[in-house]
Amino acid sequence: MKNVIFKKTVFSLQLLLSFIGFSQNLPLSKDAKVSVLTCGLANETYSYFGHTAIRVADSANNIDLVYNYGAFDFSTPNFVAKFAKGDLQYFVVVHPFADFMKEYNYEKRSVFEQELLIPQESKQKLFDNLNTTLLSEERYYTYKFIDKNCTSMVVDIINKTLNGNVITKKGDTDITYRSILFPYFDGHFYDKLGTSIIFGTKVDQLGTKIFLPFELKNSLEKTPFQNHPLVSKTSTLLNFEKETPTSWWNNVYTYLFILAFVVLAHNKIVDKIYLLILSLMGIFFVVVGFYSFHQELAMNYNVLLFSPLLLILIFLSILKNKRWTYRFAVLHILFLIAYSLFIINKAHFLIVLPMIITSGFVLVRVAIRNKKRIPIII
Repeated sequence: MKNVIFKKTVFSLQLLLSFIGFSQNLPLSKDAKVSVLTCGLANETYSYFGHTAIRVADSANNIDLVYNYGAFDFSTPNFVAKFAKGDLQYFVVVHPFADFMKEYNYEKRSVFEQELLIPQESKQKLFDNLNTTLLSEERYYTYKFIDKNCTSMVVDIINKTLNGNVITKKGDTDITYRSILFPYFDGHFYDKLGTSIIFGTKVDQLGTKIFLPFELKNSLEKTPFQNHPLVSKTSTLLNFEKETPTSWWNNVYTYLFILAFVVLAHNKIVDKIYLLILSLMGIFFVVVGFYSFHQELAMNYNVLLFSPLLLILIFLSILKNKRWTYRFAVLHILFLIAYSLFIINKAHFLIVLPMIITSGFVLVRVAIRNKKRIPIII
């Protein structure tokens, strides 16, 4: 969830090697502290959800390092295509703690620390595991929005160190991933709308996995280990209030204004443009769903609203084929009804409802314009 330029990554690796003297088995002192860092939210896309890292501090060995599983290389060939496809390689890097804190202080993002209350041998094992991962091919992993990210990787390596599924999700396991994500987009309306319509059935599953930093923070506070809490009381290292941005365009009002214009314009050309936009978005969703390895984008039932078949409807309308234009309009009205019933209990129902209503008006108008008139005999 946090991008790091490759050159900075190489420098950090070199810096780590200078700290540990090219040894993966540097013994930590009895005063060593291992902790989980949770970083606050911000308004850049990569920072909407916060960040998770692991800190290892040992003053006796002059060590104070932060291990970060959220790095990727912008210079990767076909970067955007790889990210969209879901085979972009993320990797773990290390920073001096002071540099890490300077960056978050500069970005005005809070940082919280939870020290792991684990035996000395477990601290050593975690430190060794981190360094082994860092200096091997295991430092790379294929990023997955829910299943593999900076938070889930921290959970995995701590659980591996403790020889069990010690850290599990506490709370919010009875609501969906989609519902969990929704509040994180406050102040970013079109991001919320975009993720609502591009995500498929996977995000409608119950959110039983820890995949967000503050889910981990909250779960750690409630996790026992060997008859005592796994972590100490949460310490606040930096504290900033997240500023919710305001925008003249990125808000619900411009969304409603555009849709209201489509409804009230009552114009054939406006209707065609609206349906064309929906159809092109539907084609994009279908292509991405098949192309991408991101399971969140697969099985996207939102194509019932953004139907690629609307392109055929537009084509038939241009050809003035009234019979089949009418039939396709009725077909899409049925799609719309089915879609509405399917998502009525889902988190994104209200945000897409204005679009459902607009599509209903447009499709009914198209159907009326092309319905075969019954001759009246006097």
